[in-house]
Amino acid sequence: MPLASLSARTASLTALTQQIQKKLQQALDSQSQRSSLLQELFTDVALEVDVRAQDIILSMDDDGASSREDGIKSSLCFYDVLADHYAKMPDSGKPILDLIVQLWSQSFASHIFALLFHKWLFEVPLENSDGALRYASALVQGATNVFWIDIQSNKRRFFSLFRYLFEDVTLVPLRINKIPLQSRRDLYLLLSRFLFFYDIVDKLDEFLFHFPNFPNAFLVGGPADVFVIEFTDQLQKLKVEPVLLHYLSQMKVLQGLELRLTTSTRMKACLYSFTSPGAPMYPTRAVRHAAWEALDLLFPGIYLEGA
Repeated sequence: MPLASLSARTASLTALTQQIQKKLQQALDSQSQRSSLLQELFTDVALEVDVRAQDIILSMDDDGASSREDGIKSSLCFYDVLADHYAKMPDSGKPILDLIVQLWSQSFASHIFALLFHKWLFEVPLENSDGALRYASALVQGATNVFWIDIQSNKRRFFSLFRYLFEDVTLVPLRINKIPLQSRRDLYLLLSRFLFFYDIVDKLDEFLFHFPNFPNAFLVGGPADVFVIEFTDQLQKLKVEPVLLHYLSQMKVLQGLELRLTTSTRMKACLYSFTSPGAPMYPTRAVRHAAWEALDLLFPGIYLEGA
């Protein structure tokens, strides 16, 4: 990278870090404005980087190509850049992290932590195991919140966060094992609920292969059972029709999974609940049709059973 470009990038990231630190300090000092300030900061770090600023903020290789893995500049958000920066230069993010810790119990604190420090948690050595548990819990909570924001808006602004946790953490034992076992379980359950939304279903088998052991496995079943239970619970919570239709259309990947009878029955009952108008799900015609298609695909002959 040319020296001038490196200097401009460093200056930009330093300025961004100082702005974040300033707003966090304001939130800490002002109890009456704390919630609104944290919400503003969350919105700021989730914004897309202006196209004109990307060449300055992104590191460039000798050929002038972006170092970002997916190469999609148009969807680059500030949290993408800052998460990389704090993982590579952890000292620069420490003042921000210290302030977030003091604001743990506040709304949007976990959101901000998950966006800015998800790579730091898995790529930077931690000083003690107690810290790992606290940070991992905040990550799961924050990621849950931001993924639901995507669900409600039917956007995928936080796709890069999901993909990192899915591909670069849960499928990489060296990283996932950095956090306590219970946090690992919580992370796998979280990703199970949103996997269909973020369209990485082609790696479902690999994901299930890396599933951690659960203490109630003798009652619930294996990884496939746990995944389907989480999936069906999520399906019943969805209220945005395009998202619900997307989930139902993706269910073909569940064909061939070896499930316990109780799990299979649970999934069938869940789909049945979307086939009739009215309570409790109040599905639209499109949802009812999609649910019947999923039932017919996963449980051949289901129409005959219902006849």
